[in-house]
Amino acid sequence: MSSRIVNLEHVAFEKSAEGERYAYEMAEVGQVLGSQKLGFNVTVIPPGKCAFPYHAHRVNEELFVVLEGRGSVRINGELHPIRTGDCICLPPGPESAHQFVNDSSLPLRYLAVSTMELPEIVEFPDSGKISVTAGTFPGAPTSPDSIRKIFRVADAVDYWRDEQ
Repeated sequence: MSSRIVNLEHVAFEKSAEGERYAYEMAEVGQVLGSQKLGFNVTVIPPGKCAFPYHAHRVNEELFVVLEGRGSVRINGELHPIRTGDCICLPPGPESAHQFVNDSSLPLRYLAVSTMELPEIVEFPDSGKISVTAGTFPGAPTSPDSIRKIFRVADAVDYWRDEQ
């Protein structure tokens, strides 16, 4: 079953650069292998950068395995040093808010594994935003019947507002 096996040497890494603080390269291994219930990728964060903003998943659980390097992970507001071989489990919920930071001088490389349940709600405590995703998994192209919206909590309206 060679279609269910891939070596990371043969998976394309795509770069992302979103501002001064954020940069990463990611290989979507789960999509390449046709995974249906687990999402997984290998992410590489260059020195001095973060991969993503501080966030918490309300539905999906995540597991991270540090493959190479050193850095820090901020979990529930506390910074923890991490290094090669460390495993980090983040169940869904606000107490699992997290962010990986490469505060070392070498790249930080980790395997990220996640359940793939929809709909998903993600909170961003630092910026006061919420993301809602239904119909299409994060990272996948949206379909006409999918919902992927990000909004500020401060912009919330009453249930009955503008209803006739």
